[in-house]
Amino acid sequence: MKNSEPIDWLLYERAAYEEGFLCVCGVDEAGRGPLAGPVCAAAVILPKNTIIDGNNDSKKLTEKKREALFDIIKEKAISYGIAFATHEEIDEINILQATYLAMRRAVEQLNIPPDLAMIDGNRIPPDLPCEARCIIKGDALSSSIACASVLAKVTRDRYMLEMSKKYPEYNFAKHKGYGTKEHIEALRKYGMCPIHRRSFLKKIEGIPQ
Repeated sequence: MKNSEPIDWLLYERAAYEEGFLCVCGVDEAGRGPLAGPVCAAAVILPKNTIIDGNNDSKKLTEKKREALFDIIKEKAISYGIAFATHEEIDEINILQATYLAMRRAVEQLNIPPDLAMIDGNRIPPDLPCEARCIIKGDALSSSIACASVLAKVTRDRYMLEMSKKYPEYNFAKHKGYGTKEHIEALRKYGMCPIHRRSFLKKIEGIPQ
């Protein structure tokens, strides 16, 4: 297989600035799929023409690399916001709406109001305080979205590590709340803990309610 063309990490940012936008942020989330814990979103505004060396879609990076990039991204960003939607909110309004809520909260945290938010995925959250566009697989195509991906993933993972200390029987430190065989077995043995998403567990047999 031939090597593919290198990714132009600034393609979408550059196009937006050439259109006349003055301040562009990238937005991504982590934790839509797990059975426990919050969903986390981040928004990042980078200086124009900035690529952070070694950054990529957080799913393609090792935990050690994400942790190293976390502080570098926060240091180099003009502004960033990181926000949760809780497991209670997920159960109350569903995971899609909770993801929108976390994204909106992250954008609203920015101390410089963006006039364009580039959202990873194929749906735009309603009620954002600025214009927004979707970029499918944006975390692997856009520098600012990739940075948001890392901030969201590391923040959520750190939260689940703390929850693993509080609820050690579930071993959240290992699977971060995702539905692994080990996690399902623990649920069947111990039932749900306070941070489990009740709405996600209704169809899994053998879990004490």
